[in-house]
Amino acid sequence: MVLATCNKSKRLLLLSYIGQVRRSDIERSRGDVKALVGELGPGFRLLVDLTGLEFMKLDCTDVIGELMTLMDQSGVGMVVRVIPDPKKDIGMNILTIFHYQKRPRVVACRTMKEAAVELTL
Repeated sequence: MVLATCNKSKRLLLLSYIGQVRRSDIERSRGDVKALVGELGPGFRLLVDLTGLEFMKLDCTDVIGELMTLMDQSGVGMVVRVIPDPKKDIGMNILTIFHYQKRPRVVACRTMKEAAVELTL
């Protein structure tokens, strides 16, 4: 499952990947993500939470890349990823190189507490 939500006052978009995530889960969330990004405007911050992720199939990488391109085109200013288990990272750094042409600040954290500090929440 993919949960997309935002905090408008903090200009923060949260994408949580929960349980066993399949390509179809990410594709279903795309409409929600587009709508939320449209509400935040350029310079918003993205928090990607992989804390609840159990497993993600490799065929998800191209759809995640498409979401990254959407974020880039929408003017994301900062990307913070919470990846408590490095084995569950499906190549986010490599995808970043190809899909974030505007090169936002990207930070990887092991906990949400670390992420909150980076985002000054």
